[in-house]
Amino acid sequence: MSTLSPQPYKGTRDYYPEDKRVQNYIFNTWRRVVQLHGYEEYGAPMLEPLEVYTAKSGQELAGEQTYAFTDRGDRVVAIRPEMTPSISRMVAGRRQELGYPARLFSIANFMRYERPQRGREREFWQLNTDIFGVDGPMPEAEIIGLAAEIMKAFGATNDMFTIRINNRKLIDFTMGQYLGLDAVQAQMMIKLFDRKNKISPEDFRDHAAEIFGAENSPRGLQQIAVLIAAKSMNDLPEELRTSAAAREVQELFQLLEQAGVKNAVFDSTLMRGLDYYTGTVFEVFDTDPQNNRSLFGGGRYDGLVGLFGAEPIGTVGMAPGLTTTELFLQSHNLLPKLVSTTEVGIVVLNNTYSAALKLAQNLREEGVNVEVDITGRKLEKQIKAVIKKNIPFMIFVGEDEVSSGIYMFKDTMTAQEEKLSFERIVSKVKDPRHISDDDEFAVFFD
Repeated sequence: MSTLSPQPYKGTRDYYPEDKRVQNYIFNTWRRVVQLHGYEEYGAPMLEPLEVYTAKSGQELAGEQTYAFTDRGDRVVAIRPEMTPSISRMVAGRRQELGYPARLFSIANFMRYERPQRGREREFWQLNTDIFGVDGPMPEAEIIGLAAEIMKAFGATNDMFTIRINNRKLIDFTMGQYLGLDAVQAQMMIKLFDRKNKISPEDFRDHAAEIFGAENSPRGLQQIAVLIAAKSMNDLPEELRTSAAAREVQELFQLLEQAGVKNAVFDSTLMRGLDYYTGTVFEVFDTDPQNNRSLFGGGRYDGLVGLFGAEPIGTVGMAPGLTTTELFLQSHNLLPKLVSTTEVGIVVLNNTYSAALKLAQNLREEGVNVEVDITGRKLEKQIKAVIKKNIPFMIFVGEDEVSSGIYMFKDTMTAQEEKLSFERIVSKVKDPRHISDDDEFAVFFD
């Protein structure tokens, strides 16, 4: 009989307690920020009919990256590769019952069949944040401002990240009117621009020339060079700069400036490959040279709700990812020291289990998370186990402690020891300064 591998499926990861602490810290920070802005949490099924994704998500995502299969009822279903179609379906299902604008969020896991690499996994977690029911630039400014606020909630400063912005209407105008491409060529060029940072400049140029064709490529490549060189809207050719789509972008930047978002920039090469975007698109980029990549993005997609038989509704959303957020925090040294959710480890001396268990029960009644060492092993090994588990406090229970009601109390982070009564132990442990950053209830004890 062959031995089973202890490794997880390729492109997925196990979350041991120390990994789960980081995940909880990120999730709880996300949840806290979006709820401050009035967003309500929802959930959706892990499985959806495959057609939900083939309708608008694009061939690469729906056709090549989706885990799809035929169930026993002969229905073709898929493990969700994204949340946007699911929440659009849900809103369509209760179109008349929701209050608008509807601000909704979820924190969920997804699967895509992709080549695993740094910052990209086959199973991944995202915060999905959407606002339904408002046209114009105001919800776009709100979502982009929310993206900036989420970054700052982790301790990021403006110089650590930049928000690049474009507009799908301006993209379409650029492809058709400025570059002179037909619909098929335009779609190919958009996909190429979306991959621009993943291929060499030479490959990009060669692919672009193929799309233009031999006759039009010299002029087309010159026009693309102008787009790539543009650092602001003022650098665009006049026919683009004065278009109605460009005015939408300018209005959005005015709102962002009023909201205090200082690190948003226009990027004429930002495309975002998903087919359902209809207006503003944006991406948040890490400025660290060691992690210089897109962290997450979003934009306006007004057509998805209408696919489910309801009236179309204006929608703007974004989706920060767990893995890219964790890499960002690591590259900028923003990840705090996270300790165990178990607050106290009780070390048992001289077979005083009954007293130790009673003390543990009393502490739990005061809201303290406690574990008791029930192994009967030597003192040194009990202490090492508490430290190894990153439990912040240790209590020694022996015969002297039981008779006096005064216990040796040790802070495992500082190695400081002191003798404390039960009441002082509770006070010490529940001091807000010692509450872990990954404790989702921490805010209620401040």
